[in-house]
Amino acid sequence: MYKIAVIPGDGTGPEVIREGLKVLEAAGNKFNFKYETKIFDFGGERYLKTGKTLEDKDIEELRKYSAIFLGAIGHPEVKPGILETGVLLKLRFSLDQYINLRPVKLYNSLYCPLKDKKPEDIDFVVVRENSEGLYKGMGEFKDKGTKDETAIQISYNTRKGVERCIRYAFEYTRKRDKRKKLTLCGKTNVLTYAWDLWERTFYEVAKEYPDITTDYAHVDATTMWFVKNPEWFDVIVTDNMFGDIITDLGAMIQGGMGIAAGGNINPQGVSMFEPIGGSAPKYTGQNVINPLAAICAAGMMLEALGEVKAAKAIEDAVIKLVNTKLKSLAAGKMGCSTSEIGDLIVKSL
Repeated sequence: MYKIAVIPGDGTGPEVIREGLKVLEAAGNKFNFKYETKIFDFGGERYLKTGKTLEDKDIEELRKYSAIFLGAIGHPEVKPGILETGVLLKLRFSLDQYINLRPVKLYNSLYCPLKDKKPEDIDFVVVRENSEGLYKGMGEFKDKGTKDETAIQISYNTRKGVERCIRYAFEYTRKRDKRKKLTLCGKTNVLTYAWDLWERTFYEVAKEYPDITTDYAHVDATTMWFVKNPEWFDVIVTDNMFGDIITDLGAMIQGGMGIAAGGNINPQGVSMFEPIGGSAPKYTGQNVINPLAAICAAGMMLEALGEVKAAKAIEDAVIKLVNTKLKSLAAGKMGCSTSEIGDLIVKSL
């Protein structure tokens, strides 16, 4: 019996979560696993009513769950940064979800903006460190509001944090068992402190994995090669900031935010799975948003819980739909409504 905490969140989050739960129910019936869910109202509306984001007691309750299924966080009436820091980052940091896992996989070449690229060319995974770096929120202002103002933002990296992320990436590359190649993406020529630590740790850990081929790419070169030669990549490991940037580019080359899912992973604790596209408030309530990213996130959650056959069946259903029914992956242009897409995945299952 899995206990799943559901955070629909803001904007179109509740709409895509509804379809994800619909697919989850169908998968449970087909593959004979049981689960229970509880809805949590963390997000913009709660903050506007109560002034609260996420409290310590909320974190303690969430520790009791098998996994968290998140819709989206971001409300147009709440100043940017409040919900992101008070809900998303607090969840990741408090639950020590130190890996952000982002599969980048093209299901239909018609939806790829790159010329002549096929599904076999775009099939890689980004392992992003999820608890340190610039997102730690460390820094200060000096002489704020004056002509001499200085803003200092610190990239905080520990050997422990870097090594556990890199080690996870090596293990994941081995388990994935495709090209068995792991690329370190950084900026060693300029960011000489943080990336000296990353590079040294990467090659020290690599000695324990002689079956894995390793290489290195600067982050700017990585973005270039995502566009020019995405087939070069198998698994990429990088820090929090660079991972945030390159995974959005990855989403575009796989067909857009509507198909991009991710996991915030604590291998020894509670992990959280989400579509990465955000709350998209301009589409709220119109039944036009693409729920496939949330459905794929549900599949990732099931795989992490050990329901591998169910996860594979969901992905196969998504691939079938993307190749046979949809006119586009963009909101309002799919040829199907949000709820119809959920129904079609259920039918395929």
